[in-house]
Amino acid sequence: MSVYKGKILVADDEPDILEILNYNLSNEGYEVTTAKNGDEAIALTKKVMPDVILLDIMMPGKSGLEVCNILRANQQYKDIIIIFLTALNDEAIELKGFDSGADDYITKPVSPKVLSSKINAVFKRIGKDSTPQLSVGDLVIDRDKYNVIYKGQEIILARKEFELLALLAGKPGRVFLRNEILSRVWGEEVIVGDRTIDVHVRKIRQKLGVDCITTVKGVGYKFEL
Repeated sequence: MSVYKGKILVADDEPDILEILNYNLSNEGYEVTTAKNGDEAIALTKKVMPDVILLDIMMPGKSGLEVCNILRANQQYKDIIIIFLTALNDEAIELKGFDSGADDYITKPVSPKVLSSKINAVFKRIGKDSTPQLSVGDLVIDRDKYNVIYKGQEIILARKEFELLALLAGKPGRVFLRNEILSRVWGEEVIVGDRTIDVHVRKIRQKLGVDCITTVKGVGYKFEL
């Protein structure tokens, strides 16, 4: 019998996909809940509070992008990992996905074993690096609570935005290479492009209201406040 690992919500309008993912992820030890459209995904998120949501984009009613935007607008769900699992292999759509607050974007078809490996990697990273509270100038980062305070005001960041900011702010002035950032924030098992970092950096700058992350052209990024 598998050991319980956590809760996953799978939202997809294709019954075969739901059945396959439910079977494989349940065998991995996850408690799986399924939704067949966007509205049901939102309702079940409120009910079961999953750790991870696998979210299709093209669904009846609300699209996956709309669902992600709605959930990210509510602080109650800011710590849920949202992963788009979609057949839309389009860079513009992928960037919209990250802009909506998604943590990852996986293109179908993907083998159940590869997907399970990616999900396992995500759960391994959840709760890691519980370091003491970090303070840099007017910025306070609490890793235990996934909390960011800037000039006395709480800043709501998506999980990957938080992890990226915490990584860079942990060593102000140091240039982090792109490959290092991808490995430490997204993990070696997850394949994402350089534009992924660019999108997250832009979102952090917008939310903090200050250009605290400097792009070192052709190299990487560094934090300066």
